[in-house]
Amino acid sequence: MTDATRTSSHLLSGIEPDPARDAGHEDAPPRVGFFTDTSVCIGCKACEVACKEWNAIPEDGITLSGMSYDNTQGLGASSWRHVAFVEQQVPVPAPEGRRELPLLGGGSPAAQGPTPTPGGPAPETQGQAQASDSGVRWLMSSDVCKHCTHAACLDVCPTGSLFRTEFGTVVVQEDICNGCGYCVPACPYGVIEQRPEDGRAFKCTMCYDRLGAGQEPACAKACPTDSIQFGPLDELRERAALRVDQLHEAGISDARLYGEDPEDGVGGDGAFFLLLDEPEVYGLPPAPVVTTRDLPVMWKHAAVAAASLIGGVAASFAASALTGRKAGR
Repeated sequence: MTDATRTSSHLLSGIEPDPARDAGHEDAPPRVGFFTDTSVCIGCKACEVACKEWNAIPEDGITLSGMSYDNTQGLGASSWRHVAFVEQQVPVPAPEGRRELPLLGGGSPAAQGPTPTPGGPAPETQGQAQASDSGVRWLMSSDVCKHCTHAACLDVCPTGSLFRTEFGTVVVQEDICNGCGYCVPACPYGVIEQRPEDGRAFKCTMCYDRLGAGQEPACAKACPTDSIQFGPLDELRERAALRVDQLHEAGISDARLYGEDPEDGVGGDGAFFLLLDEPEVYGLPPAPVVTTRDLPVMWKHAAVAAASLIGGVAASFAASALTGRKAGR
């Protein structure tokens, strides 16, 4: 049996080839998702704007954070897309065949700020888009709900507000949510959040209404560089693997995929990424695990403990009755 045809031992963890069908959608179309190629993200935030506009998301009180251009700072009930700006200090090798000359009055050119290089080659990717004079590079990435194969937020929802769609995505029905908040700690990525006004939980729906009309999500439609790509998940995974090979051949050895592996702790994500550094650099957990994975084992142990307790109590009563009967003779 191949990996593609193997199924999980239960529906809370392991390989899950078709979550929509397991959720009861008999004639489900191919599962769709996002592939976010951060190597071509320019941080324009068009995705954030398109998401807010299409889904009529209220303003979230954004103020200047002083954290580079990252004023959204993270995903939340009113920020279903978040473009992260990560500034890194990187070592700057001296250009081959050149040496740094002192300036008049002392000091070095590096200390006096960047030196323009007219006619120089334009950076091809973010990995190469580091300012050679400043020693700083920016990593930008548009984060979103991962629409996990095994979605713990959905598993713990007591009202059915969270459900699996026929496209394999996970959606919150705001008119059914009772504000219990169980889904918030269940998410291994810290994506879902309650609004303080009424306690209801909100997150990305992957524009469920647009998918039903045969359209792509608003964020992918608005992305000017195709950093956010939408389509059948299997096709996106193949495209992403080719892109990683392309970057490796270009000398960007740190390029890697995140969330595309069906054998990872959440069974693979419906929204996965091509990163240029460790996941922690982008604020992503390095090895997320679905938080309900161990529930079957926990319930099994609880049942054994309850049975042992009941057996012990019954044995105690039986022993007491037998002792009383002997004393009465």
